[in-house]
Amino acid sequence: MRVHVLQLIVGDKLISDSYNAVGLHLLSSGTVLDAGDISMLNRHSVDYVDIAPRSSEIENVVEEAPTRQANILQVTSFNNATQGIKEMFEALQDGGSLRNETVESAFNPLINSIQEEKDVVSLLLSLHSKDDYTLQHSVQVGILSYYIAKWMNKSEKDAIVIGKAGYLHDIGKCRIHPDILNKPGKLTKEEFEEVQKHTIHGYDIIRKSLKDETLALVALQHHERMDGTGYPLRKSGTDIHSYSKIVAIADVYSAMISSRVYQQRRDLLHVLKELHRMSFGELDPKITQVFIRNMIPNFIGKKVSLSDGREGTIIMTNPTDFFRPLISIDNQFLDLSQQANVEITKIAI
Repeated sequence: MRVHVLQLIVGDKLISDSYNAVGLHLLSSGTVLDAGDISMLNRHSVDYVDIAPRSSEIENVVEEAPTRQANILQVTSFNNATQGIKEMFEALQDGGSLRNETVESAFNPLINSIQEEKDVVSLLLSLHSKDDYTLQHSVQVGILSYYIAKWMNKSEKDAIVIGKAGYLHDIGKCRIHPDILNKPGKLTKEEFEEVQKHTIHGYDIIRKSLKDETLALVALQHHERMDGTGYPLRKSGTDIHSYSKIVAIADVYSAMISSRVYQQRRDLLHVLKELHRMSFGELDPKITQVFIRNMIPNFIGKKVSLSDGREGTIIMTNPTDFFRPLISIDNQFLDLSQQANVEITKIAI
């Protein structure tokens, strides 16, 4: 039985080996798939696999996916990367400059620790430090930018550069007064204009310190939008560097899943829906599609609350509508693609 990867169910059994486009062996015949396996097949852009025939009922029992926690190496590397960006901020505030060796010694071990991670969604939510939002956000955007680049089939070398660009994208905020950055209420027009200058500051710092025009451009352009509504230069379309378009998506996602003094963390599916909406004008549509396609399988096996008050578990994604999967509720199955009046309101991670 040949099925699309996005139609796989936890518990499906492969009847042939699975390889990616360059011949790398991914999973062996006989593997009983879990959510991580499905996510990994999707990350490697595998479209179809061969599975054993399913019984008349899709699954008698759907097990809830265990909560994914980062391992010790990942937590340590995350904390070190956060401490690294903090020290860079402090050095720049004291009149110092960036050094490439400092950036790489803080960021590269983190990438090494998360390269083979299957559940990106849970990983990001389980990595936290006691430092402020700006520092954690920089590390998250670096991680996400790296993943997006890999999902776009960029080389490892290019993916690390893009991840580094994400890691440094907000470095210009070192020149914005902390009272403005951490203000709990709405910014005034003058304060918002001051915050917007972090893009210019970042460009200036990276270009002068690291002599790297690409990393500098990403710092300058990560708030530009495809339709020209962004800042600071209102660039649009092909005038925006391709790496900046990747980091922009990582930046928006990280900002929306984070709790801040003036914002509660938003539900993860709502965030992906908002990114989908923004892909019709603001964000690059192809890159956004790649991001959503690779994030959605992470939700297989997760518990959800529905708009009609019921709770269930996602067991299969829908390749034609990512946001309306197949749900298991008390050993019965609800296909949200056939239930226009029922929606997922919350995903438990």
